[in-house]
Amino acid sequence: MKKEKKKQTLSQKALSLFWTLLLVLAIRSSVIEAFKIPSGSMIPTLFVGDHIFVNKMAYGIKVPFVDWIQDKPIYLYKNEGPKRGEVIVFKFPGDRSLYYIKRVIGVPGDVVELKNKDLYINGVAIERTFVKKEGKYHFYHEKLGEQEALIQIEPGNLFDQKDNFGPVTVPENQYFVMGDNRDGSYDSRFWGFVPMDDVRGKALFIWMSIWLGFEDSNYQFHPSRIGTIVHKEVN
Repeated sequence: MKKEKKKQTLSQKALSLFWTLLLVLAIRSSVIEAFKIPSGSMIPTLFVGDHIFVNKMAYGIKVPFVDWIQDKPIYLYKNEGPKRGEVIVFKFPGDRSLYYIKRVIGVPGDVVELKNKDLYINGVAIERTFVKKEGKYHFYHEKLGEQEALIQIEPGNLFDQKDNFGPVTVPENQYFVMGDNRDGSYDSRFWGFVPMDDVRGKALFIWMSIWLGFEDSNYQFHPSRIGTIVHKEVN
């Protein structure tokens, strides 16, 4: 009798663990997921080593696990796509095994152009407010739709493809994205648009900021960044 009860207990525990793991994986697949910032392309908004949560329901409710077995997600309910100024995580079109994070600059139908580092959307210059200068970098608040981004520009760094680009029209169901570190971002100016089917979610907030570089024994921990909201709406 004791052996039978022990077997039943182990079976119940195994079943409980299975359902718990299934629930966790379902949440990770279609609700919320952690993402680590691997590069400096989103400085000063996001640093290397920032760990963020991504809202995978921001643009619709997806069938769990589908995007793990096929390229395109299946939506049970679909919201509007990303808005101008939002920070999104997506599959990199050049290598869809990689995930990138950038800010949406142009939505479908927008005409995007850069002239000497100044951004124009639909022929109108995007409003920027100078914030400060640190070393060779200038920092600006840039208003994109309902969002305000803090961007970093290096005035002396002149590179035609980054500084003078377009005009290009954003196709239907695709997005033009750039990093907030405008002179240190590999983005739509180089490889084109992001299809909506490759968008995996909207950045929420930083839950941890820690970096350990094994090659150079570099250790950085930024507790003050924990809890930082990624998006800042224009007042």
